Amino acid sequence: MKKIFGEHWIADTLVEIAGSILTGIAIYNFAVPAGFPMTGFSGIALIIYRLTGLPIGAATLLLNVPVAILCFRLLGHQFFFRSLRCMILSSLFVDFIAPLLPLYEGTRLLASICTGVLGGLGYAIIYARGSSTGGSDFIVMAVKAVRPHIQLGRIIFLTDALIVCAGGLIFRDFDGVIYGLIIGYIFAIVTDRIIYGMNAGKFALVVTDRGSDVCGKIDELCGRGSTLIDARGGYTGEHRDVVLCACSTKDMLEVERAVKKVDPDAFTVILESNEVIGEGFKHFHVAEKPEDV
Repeated sequence: MKKIFGEHWIADTLVEIAGSILTGIAIYNFAVPAGFPMTGFSGIALIIYRLTGLPIGAATLLLNVPVAILCFRLLGHQFFFRSLRCMILSSLFVDFIAPLLPLYEGTRLLASICTGVLGGLGYAIIYARGSSTGGSDFIVMAVKAVRPHIQLGRIIFLTDALIVCAGGLIFRDFDGVIYGLIIGYIFAIVTDRIIYGMNAGKFALVVTDRGSDVCGKIDELCGRGSTLIDARGGYTGEHRDVVLCACSTKDMLEVERAVKKVDPDAFTVILESNEVIGEGFKHFHVAEKPEDV
């Protein structure tokens, strides 16, 4: 099991179940009753469902087969088998579990917001575990593996916009296209915020005369390492120490306290870090090429 699904396959499966529940509710309990042209292969499956009555989960599985075969080598066997497991789970939840819950019968605007938020949450936690629900996710992850600098949400939105527009044209629901694009946009924002937010943090630059003392106090109060740089004042030319420290948002408060205790006159600049990679930080990544590719 470890060789096929990875070392943490039990935890991965539990997360995939949680993600599948969220995506199932988003699709069946919010998108279906509102008649939205949905995104991804779920959107194509929803079109087939409304035209033929074929269950959404079953249609999604059928659509997944050829794409999964094409993307197998690029994304690696572990990603493929994890996605296969998650694909089956999500299909079961959308066809058998979500129908047991009440359908949302409110306004389409609120339904679109709920669909985007719940779907974004569900997919993001699945992506963060190195898995996917298959379908257009395989295409998205393949693009991400080849072009890792492009944010995941941006790829998702661009690929899904075509499916949303196609669904709106087929059913002559142009308002639905607008709502579908709203869903796609919210979905992309939520996905990016969760995935890249996991690696986010704060970055402090402290200009002080007591650099060594500041570094020692930071390590004492919050256990964070720091870097000391020799600098000179641009106007006076006098020597200054610059302390660099990257940490979580929670730890930054302790860093501020440490600086104030050692040198109340220190000049401190605190910046947002979109991603912090290295010792002391857990790195979450998605869609990386396997080493043998």
